[in-house]
Amino acid sequence: MIRTGGLSYILGQFLVVLGGSMLPPLALCLVAGEAPAPFLLAGSVTAGLGAVLLVVCPRPARDLSQREGLLLVLVVWLSVGLFGCLPFLFSPDFAGFTDAFFEATSGFTTTGATILAEVERLPRGLQLWRCLTHWLGGMGIVLLGIAVLPLLGVGGMPLYRAEFSGARSEKLKPRITETALALWKIYVALTLLELLALRGAGMGWFDALCHSFSTLGTGGFSTRTASIEAFDSPLIEAIIVVFMFLAGANFTLHYRLWVERRAGRVLRDVELRFYSLAILAATAVISVSLVALNGYEPLRAVRSALFQVTSILTTTGFATDDFEAWRPLPQLMFLAMMFTGGCTGSTAGGLKASRILLLLKVVSREFKRMVERRGIFAIRLGDRVIPEETIRSLLSLVYLAFLVNFAACLLLAASGVDVLTSIAAVAASMFNVGPGLGSVGPTENYAHLPALAKWVLSFCMIAGRLEFYTVLVIVSPAFWRK
Repeated sequence: MIRTGGLSYILGQFLVVLGGSMLPPLALCLVAGEAPAPFLLAGSVTAGLGAVLLVVCPRPARDLSQREGLLLVLVVWLSVGLFGCLPFLFSPDFAGFTDAFFEATSGFTTTGATILAEVERLPRGLQLWRCLTHWLGGMGIVLLGIAVLPLLGVGGMPLYRAEFSGARSEKLKPRITETALALWKIYVALTLLELLALRGAGMGWFDALCHSFSTLGTGGFSTRTASIEAFDSPLIEAIIVVFMFLAGANFTLHYRLWVERRAGRVLRDVELRFYSLAILAATAVISVSLVALNGYEPLRAVRSALFQVTSILTTTGFATDDFEAWRPLPQLMFLAMMFTGGCTGSTAGGLKASRILLLLKVVSREFKRMVERRGIFAIRLGDRVIPEETIRSLLSLVYLAFLVNFAACLLLAASGVDVLTSIAAVAASMFNVGPGLGSVGPTENYAHLPALAKWVLSFCMIAGRLEFYTVLVIVSPAFWRK
């Protein structure tokens, strides 16, 4: 049986922490002379409800089961979108609940799709909150809970696996809490490094902090409507490219490199090599296209291509150029990159580089089987032989992803959105990229979409962030069977 009272108690802890995370934007509002009411109200409602749940609901007497962990993860992500949108809802800058929920969900899922036409008009407190939602959601709301909430310190594996992609394959520490803390320390350290680097490159402290939050969370919210293009600085772009690349890499590799000093193991990682090669190859092809077909100078072409490729492949969503003005080939490549994404165990979205590599190996094995009918071929990823159960799970995940994609595209088309925008918006939302093609390109926003489309895309953001299984298993009859 699912212990709803115990799950409500844990949800109360998350809500108290979420309410507390609204204190920095509230403090900024007070210092900057902005209206503090949105954060006072939102923080009071969120933390107040969390405190009530802690008092009224019983504390779980034993560890969470796998089923309870899956349900709790989904409820927590829906709750952070619901309560995280309150500062937006209580401000005059958002038209209503649909827009506020869309913006908050986009923030926490690190998608970066926005309904704002002019970001600069937003008060600094709300701008900080937008980027902070990226940072909190990047490493994961539930992973944060495992790190800081003592109740989840033991028996948190169901949550850890449901939340953090790649967690099934490797644990850095014997205890889940220690693993979560180790990852968060690396996450915070990288954020501080980028903050100092951007400040040294000429960004103000506020812009540097917000963009560090967005970069390490691979989110893409910016303090400027024109995104990184507004700063017109090759040095700033280079710094952000480096940290987007690091955020899109497996964080267990960061641990191996910076804590254990095992650089050789990191450099031999097959997924990291595939991920790096994909960025270099796409940058080369698009650079040639820009020079040959768009008349770019070679240096500008490489600079623009490298930034956009890294941004899209890591699903960050920053922009320094309007790639909708480019030729169809780069645009189609960007659409493919949205599906690919970064590495497992990173803050990036997408199907992940290792899964794409495995799919290629599965296809290659089928070719071999057609030629040698009696042959037995194992699929390897580096030195590891991949079990057949893992391959079946991968194929099921890809099937689910395309099924959700097709269904969502149909719903958007039914609401009156054109085909190109429907396809691009769904892909950009499911794989947490942000900017798409058509009327939701890098220089546009999502405000003009119908309410139905925004709710469908909000679902896609959460489903993609939790990699489909965690969301869809909840609606299956088997989940609720005793």
